Amino acid sequence: MANELDEMTGPVNGAGRDVNVIERQLPVKVGFGSLLFEIMLWCLGIVPGLVFLFMKVGARNYFRQLQQKIQADASTIDNYLEQRVVILQNLAKLVEKAVDLDKDVMKAVAAFRGGHLPDAERNQVASQIDGCFGRLFPQVEAYPELKAHAAIADAIQQNSYLQKEITAARSLYNDSIMQWNTDVFDWPTKQIVAAQAGYTTRIPFTASAEVKAQARGTFF
Repeated sequence: MANELDEMTGPVNGAGRDVNVIERQLPVKVGFGSLLFEIMLWCLGIVPGLVFLFMKVGARNYFRQLQQKIQADASTIDNYLEQRVVILQNLAKLVEKAVDLDKDVMKAVAAFRGGHLPDAERNQVASQIDGCFGRLFPQVEAYPELKAHAAIADAIQQNSYLQKEITAARSLYNDSIMQWNTDVFDWPTKQIVAAQAGYTTRIPFTASAEVKAQARGTFF
């Protein structure tokens, strides 16, 4: 029997294919069959019914714990983003003292001084921070004496480190989201509990259109 997917013969899309994260939460639902399943368990005797009832309690507790883990993973991303904001502010001050820094850059940096990163705008805030750093680095590159400045060099190094930590934290967050999205459709126990609680799937990390466009650009 031939392979259903044969990487040697195709068909192949020579133009490639881009992918996007769909911004949609799917509600968890169960049909009449699930209700009939529960009724049949109780008809078989009180023991099967009680066993399944305890299984549902365990599933409900599991989902509550998993939600807390997802919250903790999201908070970790926010912590790293907040640290990048602090580094960005310090770097902007150091560069401003040495050169006539673009005022628009300073306005963008000042916008982060409130110290609050709204959860609903996590991706947007991260993209804006990336943009600010991207506008600061050309200023540093244009002045060799700035590159030799120990504090500036240290800030740039810290920024690079935090960016890697943010990437790792996002991967961990996406793992938790995938676990949630898989478990809410794990029939019978978890899916029935999720449907009764009105749960929906969750949306993983999404890169902005600006970041995706930059990734296709030329860096060197």
